[in-house]
Amino acid sequence: MAAGTAVDTSAAKKPSWGAAFTRSEALRGWTLLSPTTILMVVGLAAPLVIMLLYSFWKQEGLTLNTDFTLANYAEVSGKYYTVLLRSLWIAALAAFFTVLLGYPVAYYVAFHAKNSKFIWLILLTIPFWTSYLLRVFALRVIMPEELRATPAAVVIALTHAWAAFAILPIYVSLEKIDRTLLEAAADLGDGAVRRFWRITFPLSLPGVVSAMTLIFVPTIGDYVTPSLIGGGKPATFMIANIIQGQIKSNDWPLAATTAIVSMIMVAIAVYFFVAALKAASRSLR
Repeated sequence: MAAGTAVDTSAAKKPSWGAAFTRSEALRGWTLLSPTTILMVVGLAAPLVIMLLYSFWKQEGLTLNTDFTLANYAEVSGKYYTVLLRSLWIAALAAFFTVLLGYPVAYYVAFHAKNSKFIWLILLTIPFWTSYLLRVFALRVIMPEELRATPAAVVIALTHAWAAFAILPIYVSLEKIDRTLLEAAADLGDGAVRRFWRITFPLSLPGVVSAMTLIFVPTIGDYVTPSLIGGGKPATFMIANIIQGQIKSNDWPLAATTAIVSMIMVAIAVYFFVAALKAASRSLR
């Protein structure tokens, strides 16, 4: 009888998968992340690996030469560097002007709208109720003739199209600021301008960084706006228009190389941009 009891006790102490899942917080976390991780690997990492492989191949007529080569990188760096620089410049200007124009709106909604914040947020999303193409065509119609088909027109169109993506992240950062800090600064004699530069703006920099990154990265890959606003003129082409033309000509290796180079340039630009903003934030404090 005692032996039987010992066997039952040892069986009861035997760990089960359900108990391990309940006790292990890490296991529960990985289980929750696994569907998203699998989707990211299959939908993002795998295409990037394939694109990287294509960039080291060469299209020779209708034949794909899979021998390793760096000829595509030499061609892109020598032939399209002006378009890459123009794309970086246009995207940076669009991000800057979008944040510059969107910050006052976000500030007003966060600090002065009070009971009408929800209405303001709804109004900010109204442009997205219509098609992006319709908005671009509308801008093309109302633009002066001499402004069309210029890089400035592309910057204006991108600034208009991505305005809400700048306002909302900045608004969230401003909304999280502890108002007692501003009250304390006022009690110590700081004026409105000094309170803004010493407290409000530095604390809202995470929203500014998020907004500029959120706008800069996708706009550099925009090919619809330069095509419609720019009228198809080479002076307004961005790197995505070049990639589109390479795909149409069935030169997938060269298109993959151009995309890889542009991604590297964007990553470097974003890194230095974020580092500069962090340094500015520390100097303001």
